[in-house]
Amino acid sequence: MQISAQIALILLLFVAAMRPQSARAQETSPAIPAPAFVHPAYPNGSATALGQQIETLLADPAVSRAHWGIAVTTLDGTPLYGRDEDKLFRPASNNKIFTTATAMALLGPNKNFDTRIFGKLDAATGTVTGDLTLLGGGDPNFGADDLPYVPRSERAAGPPTQPPALTDLNALVDQLVAKGVKRINGDIVGDDTLYPYEPYAESWAQDDQIWGFGAPVSALSIANNQLELVVTPGKPTKVQLHQNFPYYTVRAEVSTVAAGKHAEGIQIERLPGLRVIRVYGEIAADAAPDVEEVAIADPAEYAAMALRTMLTQRGIVVTGKARAKHQRPNDAGSYHAEVLTPDPCDTMNLAGGTCTADCDLPSTPAGAMLASHTSAPLGEDVVLTNKVSQNLHAELLLHNLGLQSSCGDGSTLDGARFIRAYLSHAGLDSDDFFFLDGSGLSDHDLVAPRATATFLAYVAKQPWFAQWKASLPDAGEGGSLSHRFPDPPVKGHVFAKTGTLGESRALSGYLDAASGRTVIFSVMVDDHTPATSADRVTMDKIVMAIAATQ
Repeated sequence: MQISAQIALILLLFVAAMRPQSARAQETSPAIPAPAFVHPAYPNGSATALGQQIETLLADPAVSRAHWGIAVTTLDGTPLYGRDEDKLFRPASNNKIFTTATAMALLGPNKNFDTRIFGKLDAATGTVTGDLTLLGGGDPNFGADDLPYVPRSERAAGPPTQPPALTDLNALVDQLVAKGVKRINGDIVGDDTLYPYEPYAESWAQDDQIWGFGAPVSALSIANNQLELVVTPGKPTKVQLHQNFPYYTVRAEVSTVAAGKHAEGIQIERLPGLRVIRVYGEIAADAAPDVEEVAIADPAEYAAMALRTMLTQRGIVVTGKARAKHQRPNDAGSYHAEVLTPDPCDTMNLAGGTCTADCDLPSTPAGAMLASHTSAPLGEDVVLTNKVSQNLHAELLLHNLGLQSSCGDGSTLDGARFIRAYLSHAGLDSDDFFFLDGSGLSDHDLVAPRATATFLAYVAKQPWFAQWKASLPDAGEGGSLSHRFPDPPVKGHVFAKTGTLGESRALSGYLDAASGRTVIFSVMVDDHTPATSADRVTMDKIVMAIAATQ
């Protein structure tokens, strides 16, 4: 038996040795890497007139320690100049270029969003049995009166600051009254379960969350999810929060100092989970009122409370309370890893193929639809979003894009992955951008200037380009560029998205050059000296140099 075992072992080794070499190589050799992305070369340095001017501007000690990235191309994407155009920078609100353009492409400028009310109504008695549900449809403008966008300089003088009018919500109540609703035997539910409740995107700063620009994201948003707080000097100092009902408790600890004396300024504090706002600091007696925008902690709940208030004011009896209904997030994976991998079905569909999946359909509340409101077209909201750099609206566009992805539930991850798939489809190098949100509030967002320029060239070829370009702030005239480039020849000839986040700043878009042609540019700076605008001044000089030399 021992000899037989030895023979068997020898035979086994012989067979292994005789295995074809190609088979063994196939098992051990690494996979063939994908071909490297080939980028066109950008002229750089001081070899050109533009390069000479930029080198001189960036040699200024006030800005020379910052990290600068610049890409300039023709309208068709041919490189004209570059400086660290391949490096990654924080885009800040330049992120909105990618979000809003993707929404125009994949949702369409005529896309609408519906906000509806459901309930079980007995028409004979006017009684709703059970809850009355206000179902959010992802409308960025519900309860706001911001559309169509009108530049601040052209707006008619309105009444003094007051609580949001909530015109859209009042119109829904009108429909309920017209249907004969007299009593609701249940709660008023603000339902934002269209997508998971992720009020703050990945890596948003906690201290941004109290302010209107960092307002929480909800499928049932209302009045931009913010309230105005006004501090007026006097004895005593007047602190007013313009809310539709007692949602927050305000603790005012602001003093008025003598005219001409240095005042510390106003600060606002709200601890997580509490509905108490502490307002403290100083304001000078001769100062104008200080107007701040405070975020609504739970927009769906606020909408439900507003609806309940309106119903009772109309004489409709409501036996229950106002409350919110949220959908908990379900994806427990690594966000940073998963966002880098678009869904294969999305990639295939964007390439013109057909990929279908068996997906769960969203449910609707019990009962019949009793009232509805349809939003303005998406194209109008894109104008507002880009002109004033509206963070909440950009985030809602991302979530609504997430609903369009393959089996997407509208999560932040679904939206970010779908945008990533579209940018790759548009010809961008996937190593040149990394977006975690839709607005640019995340300081982990990264993009190379050449990727921004490449995308702007791609967008210029799309059928909706003229409408989208008109959404960009224009030099010296509208939006966030209204006070920049105030003089000819660049006034009215630069159309670009601004971006500011901490010590990062960006400006990217199109300009009409002295030669008469349209040029694409992206100028980004990271790690500039804090509490200074020297980098912005230099950035504007660079843009003027581009306009003059190209």
